[in-house]
Amino acid sequence: MVTIFRPRLRHFAFLLALPLAASTVRIIQTNSAGDDVSIIDPATNKVVGVIHGIEVNHGAAAAPDGTRYYISDEADRTLDVVDAKTLKVTKRIPLTGHPNNISISKDGRRVYVSIAVAPGAVDVVDTTSLEKVKSIPVKGAVHNTYVTPDGKYVVSGSIAGKTITVIDQQTETPAWALTMDLGIRPMAFSTNPDGSTKWIFVQLSGFNGFAVVDFATRKEINRVKLPDLPPGKAPFPEGGNESHGMAITADGKTLIVNSRLNTAIYSYSLPDLKCVGSVDVGISPDWVTLTPDGTRAYVANAGSNSVSVVDIKAMKEVTRIPVGEVPKRNITAVLP
Repeated sequence: MVTIFRPRLRHFAFLLALPLAASTVRIIQTNSAGDDVSIIDPATNKVVGVIHGIEVNHGAAAAPDGTRYYISDEADRTLDVVDAKTLKVTKRIPLTGHPNNISISKDGRRVYVSIAVAPGAVDVVDTTSLEKVKSIPVKGAVHNTYVTPDGKYVVSGSIAGKTITVIDQQTETPAWALTMDLGIRPMAFSTNPDGSTKWIFVQLSGFNGFAVVDFATRKEINRVKLPDLPPGKAPFPEGGNESHGMAITADGKTLIVNSRLNTAIYSYSLPDLKCVGSVDVGISPDWVTLTPDGTRAYVANAGSNSVSVVDIKAMKEVTRIPVGEVPKRNITAVLP
């Protein structure tokens, strides 16, 4: 029995390792003041590809099957479709208006585009026909749009409207909305044990920190101010929002929060929201994305034209990668 059982265990372990070995991870970094998008390999922390020809690129999304990237194009008011192998733009899809950030459905069939002009909307692009098929009206010009971790909802946030709008992904109609006292900036989502959305973490205009919204009760339950700067360190007088960019590790245990004002990022344990670490990064950290294993953060430094790579456990910057002009939004793409 022993001689038969051990080879089966080894074979099972090999099968478990196959999905990791077969996938490729890339950090897609948009550069808002140029016409190029940087593709970073997190295995080497080098730029391994560049998408050219998208002026004032903003948001990014990756097709789950690894065939395409989608980039919002502020200059042309389009959603640009990029072949993931050649890194060439293959189509520009006209939108309702000036776009900001974007997200993609879990099955890859829809891309949701923030329309950052009044009266406010989320455009829906069908990825089979590569056409805009719907525009969902919401309150206020939309800055960021997300798909919840369970894929059931699309969540948009408006700075001018100070409103979070939660859209039913199946019907593509608003389910509920919450108006707050300050403009809605980046968001992140924690989950319940069954995978449903528990909390929305919300960065707010003019506030160096974040609010916590309970998804079930649709109410703000907490507001957390980031730590004050230590003696001898002055705030960075940057014109953007004080705190911009958040992400949660895949295990749901750690929240990473950017502070433009402090030129740093902070680590909070979940669910107790205790600040457990911080590290200085480049000037004006504007967005953050994490590796799938939750060990590293990639922080877009809009004022340094670079991406800081941070070891999350040690809260230490391990390297800084030069990219294009004024890098802002970034995503982690897991390509089969």
